[in-house]
Amino acid sequence: MNPSLRRLRTPLLALCLSPLGVSLAQAADLQPPPPTIPDCKSYVLIDSRTGAIIAEKDPDLQLPPASLTKLMTAYLTYGALADGRLHWNQQIPVSTVAWHTGGSSMFIQPNLPVTVSQLMHGLIIDSGNDAAVALAQAVAGSRAAFVEEMNAEAEKMGLKGAHYTDVDGLPDPGLHLSAMNIAIISRNLIQKYPQVIDISRIKYYRYNHITQRSWNPALFGHPSIDGLKTGHTNAAGHCMDTTAIRNGRRLIAVVMGAPSWPAGVNDVVALLDYGYTFTHDVEAVKAGTVLGKYSDPQLDPEDFAVKAARDIWVTVPAGEQKDLQRSVSYDKLGGHGVAAGAIVGHLQITLHGKVLGQTPLVAAQAAKPAGTIGTLWHQAENAL
Repeated sequence: MNPSLRRLRTPLLALCLSPLGVSLAQAADLQPPPPTIPDCKSYVLIDSRTGAIIAEKDPDLQLPPASLTKLMTAYLTYGALADGRLHWNQQIPVSTVAWHTGGSSMFIQPNLPVTVSQLMHGLIIDSGNDAAVALAQAVAGSRAAFVEEMNAEAEKMGLKGAHYTDVDGLPDPGLHLSAMNIAIISRNLIQKYPQVIDISRIKYYRYNHITQRSWNPALFGHPSIDGLKTGHTNAAGHCMDTTAIRNGRRLIAVVMGAPSWPAGVNDVVALLDYGYTFTHDVEAVKAGTVLGKYSDPQLDPEDFAVKAARDIWVTVPAGEQKDLQRSVSYDKLGGHGVAAGAIVGHLQITLHGKVLGQTPLVAAQAAKPAGTIGTLWHQAENAL
């Protein structure tokens, strides 16, 4: 689809492990179209905080991902670290299988000490296939078992069409991901394990007396870019998963199948510049804000304030913040008692009729059933 026809989209759910994607209004008759980027096969640009899809070209096209495969390897390893199955300073035995893995390498070898921390640096900075295999074996016992975990996690994340066959991205006909898949993984990785940026921003890494330059060429010459991962094979072309932060706002740009590293860098920078120039994030509602009053003569008190359960941030085209609207709906409680903090309705933030964000509304105080006499009394009062 021509990228100028689909300018800005946003997810139904702004939480991790959710697919991105419901159409937002084409606000942008006044907004320049996104870059066309004809030299790549597919791209997507999203806002990390809101999940809004700012620009896209064939975002669901399944393609060889090369070393972008390692994003899921990193995600599952961070999960093992978070639940205590691994520890950062834990030494990992290097198998012959890991040692002999082909392609890019951090140069681990049997009988040479290596920690989980070093392997994670080698995975992300050096794009070490050997590091990927060693981590997979440490987490799941074998590459095959780890691949099963990768596909299970892809299903949880709602990665439409994604399929893993290895842990490192070496060519395989059954291995394929889309730019949208990569964007979802990246957003989840950054939101759940933001410490990944502490590794992905590093430009050089030294292990086994060998210093290697990061495989992410966008880190050099672009100060706002601090990650995330790149990949290249003959089948995949040059793939870039790049994230940047400017004035506290993080965007993620994924380009698949660029013809060269310079072209890929130019592409992601053009996407990032477009997103930062022509869209911005708005805090539409702050958690705890009183947004209305719930009234029910069958409750005592019959009127009580309702509050937003959580913050709502939305991404809007520049100049369109004034067009945001709030829509409140209340649940029918039927005279049953309500605890403080119980959900009594929902708030939606819309732009030109499209939902950008939503939050439950909760009772600011408890209310008990009024009983028959109390209900009749409230109804009589309201009739006066």
